[in-house]
Formats: sequence, structure tokens, C-alpha cells
Amino acid sequence: MMSAFGIKNFIFVLVFLAASGFFIYSCFKLISYLKVAKKKDDRFDNIGERLKRVWTIAFAQSKLLRDPVAGTLHFLIFWGFILFIIAVLESIVQGFYSPFSLEFLGSFYSVITIIHEIFALLVILSVLVSLYRRFIIKVPRLDVEKSGKIDAAFVLLMIMFVCITMFGQNASAIAMNGFIQHENEFRPISASLSKIIFIDGSSAGFFYEFFWWAHIIIIFVFLNFLPYSKHLHVLSSIPNVFFANLEPERNTLKTLNLEDENADQFGVSDIEHFSWKQLLDGYSCTECGRCTSVCPANIVGKTLSPRKIIVDIRARTEAKAPLLVAGKNDEEVFKKTLVHDYITDLELWQCTTCMACVQECPVMIEHIDSIVDMRRYLVLSESQFPSNLNSVFKSIETNFSPWAFNPADRADWAEGLNIKTMAEDRNTEYLFWVGCAGSFDDRYKKVSRAFATLMQKAGVDFRILGSEEKCNGDTARRLGNEYLAQMMMIDNVETLNNYGVNKIVTACPHCYHSLKNEYKQFGGNFEVKHHTEIISELIEEGKIKLNGSKESQKITYHDSCYLGRYNDIYNPPRKTLNKISSIELVEMKRNKSRGYCCGAGGGRMFLEDEEGGRINEERTREALETNASTVASACPFCMTMLTDGVKHFEKADEVFIKDIAEIVLENSN
Repeated sequence: MMSAFGIKNFIFVLVFLAASGFFIYSCFKLISYLKVAKKKDDRFDNIGERLKRVWTIAFAQSKLLRDPVAGTLHFLIFWGFILFIIAVLESIVQGFYSPFSLEFLGSFYSVITIIHEIFALLVILSVLVSLYRRFIIKVPRLDVEKSGKIDAAFVLLMIMFVCITMFGQNASAIAMNGFIQHENEFRPISASLSKIIFIDGSSAGFFYEFFWWAHIIIIFVFLNFLPYSKHLHVLSSIPNVFFANLEPERNTLKTLNLEDENADQFGVSDIEHFSWKQLLDGYSCTECGRCTSVCPANIVGKTLSPRKIIVDIRARTEAKAPLLVAGKNDEEVFKKTLVHDYITDLELWQCTTCMACVQECPVMIEHIDSIVDMRRYLVLSESQFPSNLNSVFKSIETNFSPWAFNPADRADWAEGLNIKTMAEDRNTEYLFWVGCAGSFDDRYKKVSRAFATLMQKAGVDFRILGSEEKCNGDTARRLGNEYLAQMMMIDNVETLNNYGVNKIVTACPHCYHSLKNEYKQFGGNFEVKHHTEIISELIEEGKIKLNGSKESQKITYHDSCYLGRYNDIYNPPRKTLNKISSIELVEMKRNKSRGYCCGAGGGRMFLEDEEGGRINEERTREALETNASTVASACPFCMTMLTDGVKHFEKADEVFIKDIAEIVLENSN
């Protein structure tokens, strides 16, 4: 007859093979779903940089720790799991050979056992606090549908039971050994529990086997539950972080091949038009709600929820991908599409592309790429977009700006400043890219003049393009009109390259981002600086001399999304304001990487608010709470939105909206 020892091992082998086999099957099935994506996307470059980011974001949990409470809880649970891998492997090997132990590691085994003890206790406490936050306090961003709540509760309890059974197993083993720990074993919590639970060691053997099997079964059940759970991110988050776009591509839209003769459509209407990485984003979403909690549209009561966008992509993948893989047809499934049936047009048009969702996502999901891809489909393939965009697109195409101004008047703002164009003299250090707002908007033309005056006072050699400058293409591109955007970009690159332009400075963050990061896709490789960077440098070099004779004033600075989150420019404007002795700089509650959008990005400057509140009014309210007399900005869109916000609150006579260049010019000799 087979001994008890042999029976246990035999049963374990069967369980192990079944659990492992089903898990491998589930993984390959998920990979097959990712393969239905047709859009090519190479994410295997810069392996070293990608591994470095995996360490800082996935393992060091740098993004999660931006929220100190939830981040710490997750950090403890995550690292508890990582460290428990050693204990799990020890238990699995014991399934094949019961006497196995890692005691042969000597003193290192002492370190392992005490770490397991400490982290098991911390994980249990973290799980209890997490359950309390989710089901008792009911943190708003954690509120999901009923199935999601059940899923979360099940996973958290499974995690806790893994730790409890580990304690039970260790306590039983110590009791079996006469309440004496083995050499190099250091388990103070388990040793204390063994004395509390067991009067003597007579029943310890039974409980050891019970807890050992419970521990193993829970681990196998948990492992095989993950591929069918929203907590699949336990497995997919690290790969998703590894494959996420590197800087500066993280914030750069990918180009669309408009000359593809085999394309049956442009943009994304359903999951097969995405890339495999975009589908992996869906499977990596933890539904933690961090993205939606910082979404400016959602905050003011609009429908858009970045979390819902990604969850909808996952739901559609789960519904359609199995049929595509199997080559089956289901009329009910195939008559629907991701766009329209899962994600409404309204949601897509409410996005300001501010990148707050991407900034906060702990697993590096790229929400904006997917949203713009779906906008591209609506514009290029269906011609379905808000009616007031007709005039915007037509103006960009015919007048080379979003407004119906005569392109011949682009340089009128510079009248009397004696500024040469590149056509007159291309021998210069900088090209001043003025932008559409800086050329045509009455308010921002004053900023263009202020900045040009500062450069002239500092002796900076610069030129402008004048009537040869065209819209940078950002507005059209974010609105999904890739055809129009590329037309502008290609024409501008040709003009710039013909003049041999190397260095560009601009006062518009949208122009800055396009010229610096996205023009490379079309052969435009330029050294681009924002005017706040140049101003800060000129002050440091003593070329702009500040005076402190002005009356003291309190100023708050509003971060432009395209300057801050997109390009990490936070310090130059603040450094400049702090250099002016008469200015007291006060920060708004949401600032720098947590700054709140003005509401104009992503083409929203030209769209009406169909529901909810106005984003610019929410931001203006926050600015007014600082009691600052001036709100400083560094973006034409932000200036317009904040000016409208101040008017809404009837504070236009008390609070002024000024650009950094204007403030410096007022306080310079």
C-alpha cells in the first residue's frame, strides 16, 4: 500500500498539475485575445530604461505613494506578496517532498522567517484597513458596480487568508516540535500563537496538515481566479509598466498612416483596431479610480470617466475577442461596436487631454492615446463630431488658424517693434514661433509683444515667420482630425527646414509640445524652448534686470497641462516669480503635477459644455481662494479660460490674469 506520505504527495501532484495547467491555459487564452489587435506597436526598445522604470513604478510603487494612505497599504500588500513567494515555493516543494525546508540557508533563513512574520501581520492589518475604506468609509473613487465590490472583497480576503494559513502552518509546526523553533528559525508571532492555540502538541499534526493544504489550495485558487478577475493587474501590471511609452513618447500621440491603401477605416471603432498594448491596458486596470478622481471633466459632473473608458475596452475585449479567436460569428455581439455602444461620443468629446489620468495611473495605462484614436474614427471615418468644429476645421484648412483671420495679418501684432522675418534675414539664433493665439487673439498679442520686448532688451537675436507660420496642428490632432493636423505639420516642417531653423522659442505650450516632441515624426528635429525657460535663463545670466520698486502683490501661478504634466516644466516660471522681490508667490491647492486643467486642451477651447459644470470656473474658484491679486499663466488657452472664469465670479476688477512675460516686463529695468 502507498504510505500516508506518498498519498499526500500523489494528491498534491494532481492538484499542482491541474492548477498549473489551467493557469497556463488561461494565460495563453488572454495572450490570444491581445493578438486580435491589428495596429502595430513595437514596445521592445530601450530594455534597460524599461527595467529601471519597472523598479521605480512597479516595485518601488512611486505613483501609488502619491496617495500616502492608500499607497502605503498597497505597498505593504504588494511587498508582502513578493516576499511570500519564498514561503510559497517552500510549501510547494514540500508538496513533492514533505521534509523539505529552507533551513539549510543558515542565518539567512532567520532573516527570511522574521520578514515573513512581520509582513504577514502588516498585510493582514492592511487588508482590514482596505476593507474598512472600501465598505465602511466608502471612499468615492473606490465605488464600483456590485460585481466589482464582490471581486475586491474576495481578493482581499484571499490575500488575508494566505497570511492566516501561513501563521497557522508555522504555529502548528512549532507546536509539533515541542514549542521549540528550529535552528535559524525566528518566528516570534507564530511561536506566541502556538502557545495560545495548542495546550500540547498532540493535535498539532492534524492542524499542520489542515493549514498546509488550506495555504496551498488558497494560493492555487487565487492564482487561477486572477485571469478572470479585475485584479488581473496582479499579473499584468508589471508587464504593462514595462511596455508603457518612454519619455517623451509617453505624452506624444502616434502618427496615423493616412496613405495606407489597405486601411478599411482610420482610427478605432472596435477592439481589433487598437494595438495589443491598448488591450493590455484594459486588462491591467485595477479600477482604483485614481484616474477618474483627478479627471477635470468628471470632477465638474460630466459623464467622462477615464476608468470607465478603460474598463469598457476590457469588457468589449472579453465579449468579442473569444469569437474573433475562434472564428465564430455572434450577431448580437458583432452588430455592436466599442464606439457608440460601449463608449458614447459625448464621453470622448469631453476629454481635455490634460494627462491627469495618465499621471496618476499606477500601472501606466495610456488613456489619452485610446481616446484620441476613437476620436480619429469619429472624425475621419464617420464625420461625426460636434457641429461647431466644422468652422474650426475649415478655418485651419483655409486660414491656417482655428479662427477666420486673414493669414496675411499674422505679423500685425509686431507693428512698431522692428522685428525681422525669416524671409528678410534667416541669419539668427532663435525663431520666435508666435502661434495662432499670439498672432490673432487681442489679449495674447500683448503677451507676444511683451515677450518680444524682453528678448530685445536682453539682446536675444530672433526672427519670426510672419505670414509663413501656420497652425501647429495640435488642436486638429487632439480633436481627431489627423489628416488636417498632418497637413499643417508637414507644411511647417518644410518651411522650418528650408530656413535651416535649429532653435525655436514659443509662448504657447501646445506649440511647444508639438514642435518639440511630435514634429520629429515628420522630419522636424528642433531645439525648442518655452518662453518661461528663456526668461528664467536670461534673468539668471543678468540679461534681464529686475527691480523691486513695484508695489508688493500676491500672485498665484496656474500650471498649463501641456507645459507641466506633458513636459515637466514646473520650476522656471516659479523661479522667475520668486526672483521678483515685490511678489509673494502663493500656490493653489492643486499645483504642479497635480495641477487642475483650465478646460481648453484637447480642442475643448472650441467646444461647448453640454452637461455638468465648467472646468475653468472650478479652476478659477481655486485661484480666488488664494486671495491673490494676480493669477499668472504661461499659456494662451489658460489665459482665456481663467479670464472668463474671473468674469463669471465678477472679480475682473479685482483679480488680473497676466502672463509671466508681462509680469517680468512690468518688474524689469
